[in-house]
Amino acid sequence: MAQYLLEVAYTPESWAKQVRDQANVLDRIEPLVDSCGGRIESLFYAFGDYDLVGIADFSTPEGAAAFSLAATAGGAVKSFRTTPLLTIDQGISAMARAHESASLYQPPVDSPARQA
Repeated sequence: MAQYLLEVAYTPESWAKQVRDQANVLDRIEPLVDSCGGRIESLFYAFGDYDLVGIADFSTPEGAAAFSLAATAGGAVKSFRTTPLLTIDQGISAMARAHESASLYQPPVDSPARQA
């Protein structure tokens, strides 16, 4: 399963209903996550640019996209960002692959890395 960072900003109308009802956000979204082949690992309220942030595991990228689309289509959010996450080992592997492949790409500008 791949992990994704979820960042959600609610509409003012959604906040008004949540303040009024005080329902558990996990009860509301877990059935949708489950139906998209996912699992919530952690979820937090974060009163900044985003109101809710979390980490979720999805079995496929399509499942993560389906969750994001369905949640956004509900009308309660004004912004929803889904970011695929790499483990440290995956990041190191990606860097090694980039190093091996870099000579195959000819950028349309003088790259600072090539000037050295």
